[in-house]
Amino acid sequence: MRLDVVTIFPEYLEPLNVSLVGKARARGQLNVQVHDLREWTYDRHNTVDDTPYGGGPGMVMKTDPWGDALDSVLAEGYESGAGAPTLIVPTPSGRPFTQELAVELSERPWLIFTPARYEGIDRRVIDEYVTRMPVHEVSIGDYVLAGGEAAVLVVTEAVARLLPGVLGNAESHRDDSFAPGAMASLLEGPVYTKPPEWRGRDIPDVLLSGHHGKIARWRRDEALRRTTANRPDLIERCDPRAFDKKDREMLSILGWMPDPEGERFGRFWRRTEAVEE
Repeated sequence: MRLDVVTIFPEYLEPLNVSLVGKARARGQLNVQVHDLREWTYDRHNTVDDTPYGGGPGMVMKTDPWGDALDSVLAEGYESGAGAPTLIVPTPSGRPFTQELAVELSERPWLIFTPARYEGIDRRVIDEYVTRMPVHEVSIGDYVLAGGEAAVLVVTEAVARLLPGVLGNAESHRDDSFAPGAMASLLEGPVYTKPPEWRGRDIPDVLLSGHHGKIARWRRDEALRRTTANRPDLIERCDPRAFDKKDREMLSILGWMPDPEGERFGRFWRRTEAVEE
């Protein structure tokens, strides 16, 4: 995979040289190119922003530097045979970044990121490049940062770990929170390692039992328990058909039942009085 980032703060992307992403780069599994947007400015002050039309506070990033930068990055990538590009625009106004989208992006050969500053990029830049390639405007959460570089780091790490050979164990992400399949709408439960006793706290007996079926069921129940506690909105939106008989029994114990009236509101489950002991 090729990954290009255009930014006014190239040093912000230094973490891409460490951990799994850094190792993937060193092994040649991930080709990361970081570009300084100011290289495509032509005035003495390297200006990348200007006041917004219509008035208001803040500044807006200009069209020409971004257009020239992206044209140059695209030309370089095409010349090197990078494949079909996908543009990623980090913005709090975008669609939520999810594990499902991370999986989708991990299958693309070339990602280009445009982390903005100030009030964002002149909209005409996005409208221009959406005619040339797939464009994803993505948000990593319901909050606003000083710039999009932190979002680039988040998206890159989420995507890179899904590339073949990046994780030491190819099955490591199978049971992740939100992983496609059985965990698509659930949070991963607690995990434990040696020693079996620490400061008077033991690990659950089932994890020492060697009974793989019971262990799998315990992990599933703990995932349901954590999700209902921390992200009840995920449970509400789950189609009941996503849960087997044991799941339904556990959800009942945790105080949930299918909501036959909720589907038209985008809700499938509702809370009841929990009977868990």
